[in-house]
Amino acid sequence: MASEGLLRFFGLSNTLPTPPTTPGGGIPGIYSLPRLVCLLASLLVALAAGTNYVFSAYSPQLGERLHITHTQLNMVGLAGNIGVYGSGPLWGKLVDLRGPRLNHLLGFLFLLIGYSGIRSFYVSYEGETEPIHTLGFAVLLVCSVLSGAGGNGGFMAAVNATAKSFPDQLRGSATAIVLSGFGLSAFLFSTLAHYAFPGNTGSFLLLLSLGTSFPMLIGAIFVRPVPLPMSEGGVGTLDTSAHEPLLSPNEPRSQRVNSSTALIGDDDSDDDMGYTHRAEPTTPAADYIPGAESSLELGVSRSMSRNRSESRRSSASRAKASAMALGQRDISGKRLFLSLDFWTATIVLSILSGTGLMYINNVGSMAQALFTEGKDTYSEAETAKQQAVQVSTISVLNCSGRIIIGVLNDLAKNKFRLPRSTCLILVAFMMLISQFIAHGVDDLAHLWQASSALGIAYGATFGLYPTLAIEWFGMPHLSENWGWMSLSPVVGSNIFSLIFGRNLDAHETHDPTTSALLLLHRQKPDEDHVVKNLCKLGKGCYVDTFKLTIGANIIALIMSAYIAWRDWRREQASGEDELEVFGNGRNNPVWDEDEDV
Repeated sequence: MASEGLLRFFGLSNTLPTPPTTPGGGIPGIYSLPRLVCLLASLLVALAAGTNYVFSAYSPQLGERLHITHTQLNMVGLAGNIGVYGSGPLWGKLVDLRGPRLNHLLGFLFLLIGYSGIRSFYVSYEGETEPIHTLGFAVLLVCSVLSGAGGNGGFMAAVNATAKSFPDQLRGSATAIVLSGFGLSAFLFSTLAHYAFPGNTGSFLLLLSLGTSFPMLIGAIFVRPVPLPMSEGGVGTLDTSAHEPLLSPNEPRSQRVNSSTALIGDDDSDDDMGYTHRAEPTTPAADYIPGAESSLELGVSRSMSRNRSESRRSSASRAKASAMALGQRDISGKRLFLSLDFWTATIVLSILSGTGLMYINNVGSMAQALFTEGKDTYSEAETAKQQAVQVSTISVLNCSGRIIIGVLNDLAKNKFRLPRSTCLILVAFMMLISQFIAHGVDDLAHLWQASSALGIAYGATFGLYPTLAIEWFGMPHLSENWGWMSLSPVVGSNIFSLIFGRNLDAHETHDPTTSALLLLHRQKPDEDHVVKNLCKLGKGCYVDTFKLTIGANIIALIMSAYIAWRDWRREQASGEDELEVFGNGRNNPVWDEDEDV
């Protein structure tokens, strides 16, 4: 049985570890210790997972040590982004099938190998005068991909476990706390490096290697979905695939708890809408409630008897309303890609996240352009300091935005009875305002204003979207669906960043006898650099790009308003149908009068 225990620990067994319970074997309360442990462990994982944004803190030194061009250096950064966003669907599918533990274990390996590999190249090329060879550069790209993919794997598992451990009333706030850790990660590691290893890039990379990987091991032990009590939506909220044993098709149907058993007859189920009834919590109820197994069997047999009864006169509208009231959406796979919700939400996410990533990746160039406006020389040390200020500002406000939007979307849903997508209008408006501010800033001393506005908007974007994915597509395939949606930042960021770079290149003054990279080799960091191959026009170097992003974000704002309006209409319609089915007793379904109850 030892081998079975190892398989269970690594998430490879058909029967996965049982989630936390109370000492008496019952389901923990909403504010219980097991949920708090899951939340804090998930936050720790998130803090270790967002280091892809800290790339700019060591990339200049890495490029100088390996003697690679700026284009090659950007390829290394792009490889990390591909690792983060490109791995989303795979990680999502894995966590939905196997639970969070395997994601965390693989994340540990990927992060340790990725950052250790990058550090190995940096240390081994000390004193070298020749650029890194082609094979070595290819391995460096693989290491960058692994560092991005490892962080994203652990992060998606942490968000998945948190979302499944808290009821709808607290889900937005709980997931926002975990999401905020991802946004604060860059600030945390850059600050630690600044005070602990000032100017020591090798030690900084070692910190990234160990400081990002070992929290994933902690996550593998403590991050586990905690099932919800029945009174808090335990039925219809959690996915059973992470913990339920995989039963043989030959076992009697009465021994199975079908995850999509319709409460109304099969002919009346509304499969197209994706509403199904989850007939069990994440872990079989027998593990928590003595005698629950036999009760479930009786319930399933009773439901099957009703389905076989002669009463099938319920209308399609009544069946749809009852499914929405008693169950939840469960949309994935092909049906996801045929969903209008998916495509409208993905387009808006691509615009908002693409705008944010463009700014984050290029704020250093913006600071440099504003700092060197009209100058013949500049201080690299002072420029680096200004760049670090902008990165820290964005990171801190990114974290704040994720927390704030989590609270706001819970208030919108539970207090004001508005769809969560209403907050998407606010997020799109904030991103639009940040672009207007960035367009108007012409002094480096005021650039923090644009960085602050964008940091909040960018954090709010990624703090809101996972909860919207639950609203639109359901909980059972949350990570897989969010993984597909998270591919959209790759598209948006590449388009906007490419346009930004070409716009900046078009305004540069070129000296054919020298390059900016060679200047880094010839001069010490504390010396003034001659301004060559740099734009001296201040915001004129890049401002045209913000005209494009302003236009794109106006479109995103209009689409966000449409999404919120459509969700409001949908909820209004479902509320009317629910009243028709349940009447004054919302919790007592009205069965057909000739049905043998």
